[in-house]
Amino acid sequence: MTAEPWLRGPLAGVHPLVAPVLYAFEQAREDLARYTQPLTREQIWESPHGFASVGFHIRHIAGSTGRLLTYLQGGELTEAQMAELNAEGEPLPMGRDELLAMLDQALWDAGKVVRGIDPAALAEPRTVGRKRLPTTVAGLLTHIAEHTQRHTGQAISAAKWIAIL
Repeated sequence: MTAEPWLRGPLAGVHPLVAPVLYAFEQAREDLARYTQPLTREQIWESPHGFASVGFHIRHIAGSTGRLLTYLQGGELTEAQMAELNAEGEPLPMGRDELLAMLDQALWDAGKVVRGIDPAALAEPRTVGRKRLPTTVAGLLTHIAEHTQRHTGQAISAAKWIAIL
């Protein structure tokens, strides 16, 4: 078995204070591909024991990463982003491969932004949401990484439940 991304050495050209976000993205890609491999399109959107579906979690990781990047870049959510957020609970007409491709694209786009962050900017203030809650660039980066991993774990748990049902 291959070592986890964070154990594969430093990322060329990436400051070690922002690299953990990129490691989290790669770990999510690999884990979700592995644990969803046997699932059918129907199983991807199944809600085991009333928990959110694997599809929801994958869709949510992609969408929330984009939304959090908007805040990271000092912006506010657009109407389209709000509409997507409100629709996340509804299944999409796509299966595993299409969902993973959507996630992969969202994480590659996010990775480009993360790679471009100047470490000197980590303490810069940012705000989140309608209430404009205070955080920093470092705070948002930390949340993007941990949020990605939280939902990856939930998707894996849902996939395991579906596999034994």
